[in-house]
Amino acid sequence: MSHKVFLTGASGFVGSAILRRLVSDGTTVIAAVRQGNLASSPLVRSVQFHSFEQENDWGGALTECDVVIHSAARVHVMNDTETDPLAAFRRVNVEGTLALARQAIAAGVKRFVFISSIKVNGEGTQPGKPYTANDTPQPQDPYGISKLEAETALQALARESGLEVVIVRPVLVYGPGVKANFLNMMRWLDRGIPLPFGAIHNRRSLVALDNLVDLVVTCMSHEAAANQVFLVSDGEDLSTTELLRRMGQALGRPARLLPVPAGLLSTGAKVLGKGSLSQRLCGSLQVDINKTRDLLGWHPPVKVNTALQAAARHYQEYDKT
Repeated sequence: MSHKVFLTGASGFVGSAILRRLVSDGTTVIAAVRQGNLASSPLVRSVQFHSFEQENDWGGALTECDVVIHSAARVHVMNDTETDPLAAFRRVNVEGTLALARQAIAAGVKRFVFISSIKVNGEGTQPGKPYTANDTPQPQDPYGISKLEAETALQALARESGLEVVIVRPVLVYGPGVKANFLNMMRWLDRGIPLPFGAIHNRRSLVALDNLVDLVVTCMSHEAAANQVFLVSDGEDLSTTELLRRMGQALGRPARLLPVPAGLLSTGAKVLGKGSLSQRLCGSLQVDINKTRDLLGWHPPVKVNTALQAAARHYQEYDKT
């Protein structure tokens, strides 16, 4: 079945990858971008672009679309300067999402795929006790709270209207063009900086960009995806130590890791006011994707090492400074 898709966040890290995949598949796409200029994109001839704002009237653009993929969001930031961060997240992630969903319903859209976040589940797990899609949500920060509120409101709209809502909660996404902490990690390794992460025995689920995109595309049309919540990962959990070793191998720069005990690292990070960073480096966050596999017959098509190599190649060509 061919689709006409309305895609938000099309200039973002995840949204641009979804856009490339849809165009490659021959899907008709209307792409909404909140910022960034895609006029020079090679996709410009095959994609209709619009500027995305929360107050936009999308009635015309949504006409004849049968699927909305909503990847635009106010994302989690380390040092938020907003006086009321929750209100800022709610304006975009809740109110903006619902405005789009209501217009989609009015236009006759059949399915709404919402890219949420594992932060809806919480911030960490005990090793061997992964989050599942059916767990009671326990968001800990304004971003996670706003994503949960958006999910809950979308599910209510679905019950009232018949709109099929599919919610996808990714863990940390990495791949070509990744930014923030993952990019910093590649820079540290590339420069041969000794890192005190040689004795971290946590377990973390990650998801390669291509794996996430593949699941989103699957959720566009799979009958069993309607009104479901899915967690997504690569299906192989790594410790921080193992991730650094494999990333170093992908870069051709063997990781120089010092075996500093995790407890000492955690204590030092808290003293320096970096407790949240310590949690990400030393703590565990695992997800169980059995529901995703069983209900959709979906399996991550890209292996971890292959995805790390793709991220390394992009870094070496475009991001190395």
